[in-house]
Amino acid sequence: MELSRGSALRNYIIRRGLLMIPTIMGITLVTFLICQFVPGGPIDQIKLQLAGGSEGESGPGAARSNLQLSLPDDQMLILKQYYGFDKPVLIRYLSWLKNLATFNLGDSFRYTVPVMSLIKSRLPVSIFYGVLTTILTYVICIPLGILKAIKHRTTIDNLSSILIFIGYAIPGFALGALLLVLFAVKKSWFPLGGFVSENFASFSFWAKMKDIFHHAVLPIICYMIGSFAVMTMLMKNSLMENMASDYVKTALAKGLSWKRAVFVHAFRNSLIPLATSFGNNISLILTGSVLIERVFNIKGIGLLVYESIVARDYPVVLGMIVIGSLLLLVGNLLSDLCVAFVDPRVRFE
Repeated sequence: MELSRGSALRNYIIRRGLLMIPTIMGITLVTFLICQFVPGGPIDQIKLQLAGGSEGESGPGAARSNLQLSLPDDQMLILKQYYGFDKPVLIRYLSWLKNLATFNLGDSFRYTVPVMSLIKSRLPVSIFYGVLTTILTYVICIPLGILKAIKHRTTIDNLSSILIFIGYAIPGFALGALLLVLFAVKKSWFPLGGFVSENFASFSFWAKMKDIFHHAVLPIICYMIGSFAVMTMLMKNSLMENMASDYVKTALAKGLSWKRAVFVHAFRNSLIPLATSFGNNISLILTGSVLIERVFNIKGIGLLVYESIVARDYPVVLGMIVIGSLLLLVGNLLSDLCVAFVDPRVRFE
């Protein structure tokens, strides 16, 4: 039985893995076409800089006129060849897809370095915040959800619900701006932003750890605030539903203790809804939050995406979309596997 279940699981993973290939290709094709036809690319920015510095006129009409007359045709051709815009769109996409197969995401227009190297340099920061946020969310939300289910309609449940939904109503980036004003500007308890201090390299090991976590307190609160209410209420409602189910009543009628019936039988089934969202947290772990990293000036993946979109750095944008899409698909697969691990009734057939 275990062997057949293992074989079914292996076949299921292979099928899902094969389905990821056309999905990724469809996502990349649409994104590539959008990036190619959206105005404001590297050549347009060069023309805009030349137009802005060559004439004293102002206004949209003057800017458009300068954009058209700022570069000769031979220089325009050289720029198009340099950025690869002299080839048809389909040829450019196939060439980019070929490089993608070898894990080559091209070079950044803005930083003139390989996109993969740029992402690797920002990745540790986002992983740190993502892993810490995920751990704290589950460690706090699961016990709090259990407490709220057991103490339903008591003072503890009512007060915690008010605090949870107030926090849920506030966007993470807006809360970040408020926390910076209150605790960084007025109270000076926390730094204004960044991942570490400027003189971080001169600190001892424990001083470095303290500095990192000192900078992380306010961003972590903002990261958690969105999923905190969802996870807590999901745990509470799921546990309450299982506590009122027939199998728990039957177990209690047969003499099983209330504590064992709730914390062994009902609790395991209550984890199924939480397991469905576990895999999706991988994308948060690696990609972070664009707006929160922008507010706190954290040089992670989220801020890199924001800066690349503003600067029309298409290779970086495309690279992050590919990585984000792949993580989302892998996360969905892991969510299914987590559900199967928690719920033995699931069959991969």
